[in-house]
Amino acid sequence: MTRRIVDLRLTREEGGLWLLTLAVFTLVVFVTWRYIGTFVLGLFLYYVTRPVYARINRRVPSRTVAVTLALVTVAIPVLLLVVWTLVVAVRGLRDLLGTDLTAEPIPGIDTVPEFGDVVAIVETTLEGLLTDPVGVLTGALGQSLIGVFETLSGSLAIVVNAGLHLFIGLIVLFFLLRDDYRIAAWGRATFIREGSVFESFLQAVDRDLTQVYFGNILNAILTGALGAVTYSVLNLFAPEAVRIPEPALFGLLTGVGSLVPVIGIKIVWIPLALILLADALITDPSALWFVVVFAIVSVVVVDTLPDQVLRPYVSGRSLHVGAVMLAYTIGPLLFGWYGVFLGPLLLVVVVECARYVVPSLVGGEPPGDEDQPDDSGAFASDDSETASPDDDVSSPRKPGVDDDTDGSVASD
Repeated sequence: MTRRIVDLRLTREEGGLWLLTLAVFTLVVFVTWRYIGTFVLGLFLYYVTRPVYARINRRVPSRTVAVTLALVTVAIPVLLLVVWTLVVAVRGLRDLLGTDLTAEPIPGIDTVPEFGDVVAIVETTLEGLLTDPVGVLTGALGQSLIGVFETLSGSLAIVVNAGLHLFIGLIVLFFLLRDDYRIAAWGRATFIREGSVFESFLQAVDRDLTQVYFGNILNAILTGALGAVTYSVLNLFAPEAVRIPEPALFGLLTGVGSLVPVIGIKIVWIPLALILLADALITDPSALWFVVVFAIVSVVVVDTLPDQVLRPYVSGRSLHVGAVMLAYTIGPLLFGWYGVFLGPLLLVVVVECARYVVPSLVGGEPPGDEDQPDDSGAFASDDSETASPDDDVSSPRKPGVDDDTDGSVASD
């Protein structure tokens, strides 16, 4: 038996290049970790937007124009929906628990005046300036305006910082959508061997992230928004005895409940219906009609409609439901708000590493590609180009010659 001797000696130039590469890699890791929430948000938006972008790019020859259309039609509305969901959830939870728990307002949320208050102040100020401009500046209205400006300036730094992070997330999304195939091509040419275990691992991670981000989380956000709007509208017609406490908050909780396997959003609306039923029986039996309407609307609109309309378009390959729920629960507890996106990402990496990488290291047999659904992500095989326009693929077509016309793809 002959021994294989590997020469690990490096020349001075090779050693310098390795040191340079290590320094650059350390810098990238440091910057990414400092803005990990922003990058994970951009990655979530990428997987949410990619299926729509793929369909647009089949009809629009320019990749840059297709990415812009996808951002305007999908990414930015979803991002605004996420921000609105967080603001409503924080305000609703604060109002439900009572503002006496803390005297300090939440910067950027509680310190921002309501839209109606701003409109009223503007109208009053304009009327005062037309009739008595000096009195406006020296009277009570002037003091009120000074207080409003102080409040806005106190929240300006937080709002600007949040806006900057959202802008960075959109930049990450833009370049991932436009140049994901170039990143994959660089990886294949550099260190990913065709047919290797590492390639199969990356393809599996890509598939699972599509299911987790585009499937579960997007479905939860849309279901929560639908529930918040539905319950807020219902509360406009509710008798005083059976008004829904914080309807927007409980509507958003239906989105969280949609992540629970088997039970789904019933974990939210059934206890709430029982509470309303008890209130009606104790205080005003004539209001029982609203409890019945609430239950019917919850079943038809909030429960059945997302399952029949949304889930067929956003559901996909499934991970173990218990592990996914654990990631959704532990992620925010460990990392904060972005743990909702980072927790599932870590789960996917760990699961697919156990399925593909570990068996190859210990002499086992990784799962074959025939056991997996067709993959058409950034690391998909070139055969995905032959998919028909009606196929539900999640990545754009391969770049063509026409892509050079808008400068988005460098000439080879």
